[in-house]
Amino acid sequence: MAGRELGRRVGVAAIGIPFALWVVYLGSWAVAVVLALTAALGAREVYRLASARGWHPFTWIGVPAAALLVLAAGWTGTVESWSVVAWWILIGLTLLAMAGAVVWRDLQAAPLVAVASTIFGVIYVGATLAFAVLLRAFPETGGGEVGWEGAFLLIFPLVATWSGDSAAYFVGRRWGRRKLLPAVSPGKTVEGGVGGLIGATLGAGLFALLLLGPGGGVVLPALSGAFLGLVIGGVAQVGDLAESLLKREAGVKDSGSLLPGHGGVLDRFDSVFFTLPVTYALLPFFLQS
Repeated sequence: MAGRELGRRVGVAAIGIPFALWVVYLGSWAVAVVLALTAALGAREVYRLASARGWHPFTWIGVPAAALLVLAAGWTGTVESWSVVAWWILIGLTLLAMAGAVVWRDLQAAPLVAVASTIFGVIYVGATLAFAVLLRAFPETGGGEVGWEGAFLLIFPLVATWSGDSAAYFVGRRWGRRKLLPAVSPGKTVEGGVGGLIGATLGAGLFALLLLGPGGGVVLPALSGAFLGLVIGGVAQVGDLAESLLKREAGVKDSGSLLPGHGGVLDRFDSVFFTLPVTYALLPFFLQS
C-alpha cells in the first residue's frame, strides 16, 4: 500500500513539476490564470469540509471570489494596489453573503457559520495563493515578464516548502517514533518535523546559492536563503497541521481526490497557503540588488 502511494506521488510530481516550471516561466499572468482555477477548486474543497459538518456556506459566491482575488493580483502586479482591490472584493463578498443569509438561511441553518465559512474559504485559499502571483511580479525582477529572473523568487519558497515536506515524509517513515500532535495529525512525528526543518533549510540554502547568487537581478545570499528556509519549513508544518485539523473536524481523510497519491488541492497546497505570504513579507529584508 505504501509503495503504491509513493508511486502515485512520484507520478504526479513527474508531470506536475515540469508543468509548474513552464507556467512560472511564462510570467505572472500565466501563474494568475492557473492559480485562479486552483483557488476555485480549493475553495470548493473548503466548502465541502464545512458541509460535512452540516454547515451551508455560499459556494456560488465564494468560489468565484477566491479565483477573483488571484486574478486581481495578476491585474494589479503590486501588493499595494492588490490590497485595495482585495478589500473591495472581501467587502462585497461579506455583504453578498449576509444578504444571502437573510434570504436563504434561517436560524436553523446557522447563518453566522454560513457567512463566516464562506469568507474563510476565500481568504484561506484565494488571498494566500495571490501571493504567488505577487512574488512572480516582484518589482525588482522585471514585473512578471516572461523569463527566469522573476521566476526564481516564486520557485524559492516552493522548493523550501516541498523539500521540507519530502524530508519530513521520508524521515518520519524511517525514524519517526514520538508523535508530534496526535490529536491533530496522528501520522506526524517529532523526528519527521525535525527532518522537515533540516530539509527546508538545506533546500532553500542550496537554491539561493545556485540560482539567486551574484549576476542576477536580485541576490539572496546562501546563508540568508538557509535562514528563510528554516522559517519557511516551520511555517509549512503549521500549515500542514492546520489543514489536518480541518479534515479531522470534518471526519475525512483527504480534502479531495484530484491528485492521485496527494488528495485534493488543500492536501497538496496546505503548506503553501502559509509559506507564500510569509516569504513575500520577509524577502525584502534579505534580498540584495
